[in-house]
Amino acid sequence: MVMDAECRDKKLYPLLGMLLLSILLYFNLGNNNLFSFPILWQPHMDFVSVNSTHFTIVNDGAAAAENQSTFYINGWNSYWLMQESIWGGPSRSRVSKMLRRGAQMGLTVCRTWAFNDGHGPNALQISPRVFNERVFRGLDYVIVEAKKHGIRLILSLVNNLNNFGGKDQYVRWAQEAGINVSSSTDSFFSHPIIKDYYKAYIKAILSRKNSLSGVKYADEPAIFAWELMNEPRCASSSSAPILQAWITEMAAFVKSLDQKHLVTVGLEGFYGLNTTKGQEVNPGEWAASLGSDFVENSAIENIDFASVHAYPDSWIPHDDLGAKTRYLSQWVDSHISDGDHVLKKPVLFTEVGSLVHVNNKGPADEDMLLKTMYDKIYESAKKRQAGAGALIWQLLVEGVEQYQDRFSFVAWDNPSSYKLILKQSCRLKSISSRSSWNRKLSKDPCSGQLVP
Repeated sequence: MVMDAECRDKKLYPLLGMLLLSILLYFNLGNNNLFSFPILWQPHMDFVSVNSTHFTIVNDGAAAAENQSTFYINGWNSYWLMQESIWGGPSRSRVSKMLRRGAQMGLTVCRTWAFNDGHGPNALQISPRVFNERVFRGLDYVIVEAKKHGIRLILSLVNNLNNFGGKDQYVRWAQEAGINVSSSTDSFFSHPIIKDYYKAYIKAILSRKNSLSGVKYADEPAIFAWELMNEPRCASSSSAPILQAWITEMAAFVKSLDQKHLVTVGLEGFYGLNTTKGQEVNPGEWAASLGSDFVENSAIENIDFASVHAYPDSWIPHDDLGAKTRYLSQWVDSHISDGDHVLKKPVLFTEVGSLVHVNNKGPADEDMLLKTMYDKIYESAKKRQAGAGALIWQLLVEGVEQYQDRFSFVAWDNPSSYKLILKQSCRLKSISSRSSWNRKLSKDPCSGQLVP
């Protein structure tokens, strides 16, 4: 018996020593994020595919008759997740809280930035093909933490705007390298060297091996889709064919590296100059002159689903709420119809923004635009049409006020909004072909919810 106790002690002491060393390393190195613990276990998650105008979750382990389930999306945007994950401690805890609270509202997809291009201390891509490992580990954390909470991510790969670098940064890099390139940001879509910069970035992202999970991004089912660009626009409408060719080339390039994930453009949904819908549905003449065209851009073979944004408050700011609501209804109906009859692809409204939360106009107006969007998506889902879901722009948690814009809010600080979001999650879940929530929550957020 004494010998047995000694043997146990000899086995126990090294384990205790390793645990103590791990704790010391965490507290001494955790804040600069140079040391990270590998994730030994993560919940199972299946990849999402497309079947005509619907998203489906493909369960490889199920019988053939049961290996697909229709997946309707209620989701949100929090573009700041990677930035907040660069450092340890309270910063990462805010990311975890956002993903946890999203799951508690029944949300299933989060759209966020997988880019920060430039010379700043928190830039992911410092210069073409040069990356900040510390920031990359922040993105690793976002993916692992999303999977932990059963959330899938749409990762956007570059910005049309100058925020976080954008296409303008790529053009400046080429100029700094002494390349004869036009100062127009449309060069991003046309110059072969700049396109090579972007392709190198795509390859670095897709081939990245997560430092926490050991899983390559290209093999990670917690990534729902790759978005080629946030809100692509051209400086001149004459560049529209160049944008179309760029989308075609880049979508094919992503697919050559990764056949497991979906690809979308990141469009706002405006119709181009050569369509009758440009005059009928666009919020103004200006929208047709941006070089993008919802139908033409979304019809490209390697684009798996169409993306649309919706900002009536911003697009038609002088109209009253009733007019904005009617416009939003027309906007949604038009794009869902195109998804069904022209594109034959799912349509996902990847940004839906409203100023109501900020203006606090009163109970009668509260969440009217969001409710309109949700009702349209729900009716489309009931009819098995192409409206596949909507993502709010954008949700925050306490302590990330630096990322706030006119459309941001903390959902649990707005009880009516919170209830509306949860109700939409639950009624979309109720009409799925079978439960498509690949998550293990201590409590089903839809338990006890009465949905139509």
